[in-house]
Amino acid sequence: MDRLRLMEVFVTIADTGALARAARELRMSPAAVTRALAALEERLGTPLVARTTRSLALTAAGTRYLERCRRVLAEVAAADDEALEAARPRGHLTLTTSHTFARRVVAPLVGPFLAEHPDMSAGLVLSDRFVNLVEEGIDVAVRLGTLPDSSLVARRVGRIRRMAVASPAFVARHGAPDHPRALRDLPLVGFTGIVTTHEWRFADDGRPLSVTVSPRFEVNDAEAAVAAAEAGEGATVAVSYLVADRIAAGRLVPLLETYAPPPSPVHIVTPPSRLPSPKVRAFVDYAAPRLAAALEAVERTLAAVSDPSGAPADPPRARAPEDPPSSPDAAAPAGGAPRRSG
Repeated sequence: MDRLRLMEVFVTIADTGALARAARELRMSPAAVTRALAALEERLGTPLVARTTRSLALTAAGTRYLERCRRVLAEVAAADDEALEAARPRGHLTLTTSHTFARRVVAPLVGPFLAEHPDMSAGLVLSDRFVNLVEEGIDVAVRLGTLPDSSLVARRVGRIRRMAVASPAFVARHGAPDHPRALRDLPLVGFTGIVTTHEWRFADDGRPLSVTVSPRFEVNDAEAAVAAAEAGEGATVAVSYLVADRIAAGRLVPLLETYAPPPSPVHIVTPPSRLPSPKVRAFVDYAAPRLAAALEAVERTLAAVSDPSGAPADPPRARAPEDPPSSPDAAAPAGGAPRRSG
């Protein structure tokens, strides 16, 4: 039995005035309490309790030792209380993710989280680049796409897809492309992100397929690109969480579904740490299941729309020009924008 436990037994004996009562309070057997007292007296080399057949009394050494024990145990209890208080989530939490994912998915979680943790505040940094969490003082990132090798701690919460879409009126006028190369003959809306590229990426029987396009209209905001496509200004490529509701409502239709690239993972990422701070741990535990539910709801919406039992008839198709397919580059999400960070 450790020394603090022996002190606790001794103080309880002194407070109750009897070994049997001390045993009941401590939930120990009387024999165990007797052995503990004997061990403490042996360690100190002096009797602490004078025993008679009917009662016990503290010796002079026991009286002095009792006062010291009370102080020590009170300090230990105070230290435990301070540690528990420090373990409460508190302080400022800095988060980062991409612009559209922040507006659509992450930002709505922050207010309810702070309502549950009144000792915390939060800042949300919107950026479509991979922010260095350690160098820029970021506590938590939500990142979209395959993560590079790093020492960061990642927790997967779901997936997103990149989809080619257009308005029903656009498809009625131009037809639906039957191959990604057919996009070259259609008006397109491009999302430039932080890097302008005119390669839209797909997959053909599992092999990466890149198509160079010339968008008629380009914009550096993903939601603006989707809105332009919904208005019939051209076909575009967008992430699933931006278009699922529009597809379900009939305002957009998916294109080239058989050429869609593989889904990209979504992770909550935190800086390397053996033991995350209470504020980081609290947010990750709060956000992870809610992000997973939100992304799963997007998948369910798209699955319901594509259910063959209720699928609409195929729209007229625009034929692709007969030229050699693009060489398969490294696999990447469809769309003109680079892989987006959270």
